Amino acid sequence: MTAIRNLQVVLGAGPAGTALAVELARRGHPVRLVDRAGDGPAIEGVERSAADVSTEEGARSAADGAAVVYHCVNVGYHLQVEVMPRIQEAVLAASEAVGARLVVLDTLYPYGETRGAVMTENTPWNATTRKGRMRAELDARYLAAHKAGRLRVVLGRSADFVGPGVLNSTLGGAVFPAALTGGEVPALGDIDLPHSYTYIGDVAAGLATLGENPDGDGRVWHLPTAPALTTRQILGMIEEGAGRPLNIVAVGEPRPFGPFDEVFMAEYAEMFYQHTETQIVDSSAIGRAYGLVPNPLAATVDSTLAWYRELLAARSV
Repeated sequence: MTAIRNLQVVLGAGPAGTALAVELARRGHPVRLVDRAGDGPAIEGVERSAADVSTEEGARSAADGAAVVYHCVNVGYHLQVEVMPRIQEAVLAASEAVGARLVVLDTLYPYGETRGAVMTENTPWNATTRKGRMRAELDARYLAAHKAGRLRVVLGRSADFVGPGVLNSTLGGAVFPAALTGGEVPALGDIDLPHSYTYIGDVAAGLATLGENPDGDGRVWHLPTAPALTTRQILGMIEEGAGRPLNIVAVGEPRPFGPFDEVFMAEYAEMFYQHTETQIVDSSAIGRAYGLVPNPLAATVDSTLAWYRELLAARSV
């Protein structure tokens, strides 16, 4: 591949990676979007490329010529503990080899159970689950690599995704289509507890901003996240936007529903505490540092409903 000055390489073409590639191109950067297949709808200003970044050779090929590499890769939920460390090793080595900064999309998992305390970037990492401990170990290695001077690294943590293009989320493909068609809308855990959700556009804006500002390297940032409401309040907003009553079904324990099958839910069981305690993300630090303001939840619900309406209409043709 030919090196391009200021090339931004996005690894992973799921909802976050795709939204990020669009945002980076909108900001005028040359962008390469990488996944295993290298196909998908054309995006103006974005080159699609195929590579297996779980291998050192694949990651090195994907990162060739990059000024900044964005790690937005995910794998099947039941494979994460086994595969994500291997991807980290390959991506770290590749980014270091090409001299690129590394921006990592991260989760709240390292914090573990917080007993409802507001999560800030200073919240202790007390994860006890397999996936939480794995994520904490990965994050410690990222920050250690930065501290050792191997390369420059920054982490952006997000709450549960919501927004156009987001399917595999607890506020995604199991909720919005059912809300629009009168189907069963699952309500996980205690929906009267506040629960933070991060708009996928804010994930993209936050990561792109971290990619443009190396002064933020060497630490964890919370990506812009709107003030938390209860899940019941958000379902009420969805009901109003859908224009019909929601058929809410309580899911008080991990069991298969919608797009989440038995394999997924068996793995998700250890993380179900996220729906039985308050989860509030404070993202004010990135707002103060870079002026990022999260999308209001009402606007997020409206744009997500509009996207799902289009999706359902296309499927019915």
